[in-house]
Amino acid sequence: MLMSAAAERLGLADEDPDTSPHRDLDEARRLITALAGLITASGEYLGLHAAPLRDGLQSLQKAFREASAVPDPPGQGPGEKYTGPVY
Repeated sequence: MLMSAAAERLGLADEDPDTSPHRDLDEARRLITALAGLITASGEYLGLHAAPLRDGLQSLQKAFREASAVPDPPGQGPGEKYTGPVY
């Protein structure tokens, strides 16, 4: 749910993310950070699901960086305090 909600807030559910009426980067930042904390904290319990969840999280972090008018410095983007820098 967090991953889907973050993607929607990045505008990824629409044909043109830049004009999406659902786009809200502040909300996307919160959702991505929550997802990063959850995945990081529960990584040992996720088993085979951990890698796909981490990949999805990293894709959202990269999409956030691309969507931002002024990208955060490496290590300071959403969730990066839990996952490390995403380039």
